[in-house]
Amino acid sequence: MRPLTTTEGARSRSAARSAQFALFAECLLTGVWLAVAALPLVTALPAFAAACGHLRRHLDGERSTWRDFAAETVAATRAGWARTLVWWGGLALLGLDLAVARSGALPGGGALTGVSVLAAVALVVTGLRAAALWLPGEGGRGAAGRAVRRCVGDPGGTLLLAGGVGVAGVAAWMLVPLGVVALGCVAGAAVAVERRPGG
Repeated sequence: MRPLTTTEGARSRSAARSAQFALFAECLLTGVWLAVAALPLVTALPAFAAACGHLRRHLDGERSTWRDFAAETVAATRAGWARTLVWWGGLALLGLDLAVARSGALPGGGALTGVSVLAAVALVVTGLRAAALWLPGEGGRGAAGRAVRRCVGDPGGTLLLAGGVGVAGVAAWMLVPLGVVALGCVAGAAVAVERRPGG
């Protein structure tokens, strides 16, 4: 195999940068689709599953449009709306625990606050990993079981995804529109976590 010339090497690097920018742009667009589809809240995890599916198809060079995203969101909602409600219920309960802990009504409120925050982060990341692992035609239970096993067996990926959620939260805190497009980057992070070697 002959070595690349200087010009060919520059073209190769330029093509790689273009592909990376195209993926970033696709993540931002997907974040907008995801934010709109998740507005009813019960569709939050299904919309995240559809966003991950869209980005997987984009990475694989397959055709994927907003119609495909919408159809996958509907299919994921039918398969997992009950689990999404349970997920929201768990987050609401942890939010209540956090409010009680911060009120000072209970002794040891600081420790309870830390436990509640960690439990909320674990629940969010597990839900997102389950959504990222969901495949069309599959029930939500199989993806949820795989997500729990992945969260425990792959703590590095879990921490990476938690970091992505944290960055999206900071972006939303700074400027709400930034949080909207950052959702697509979180979906991209979820796909990357599952596809990385050892993930």
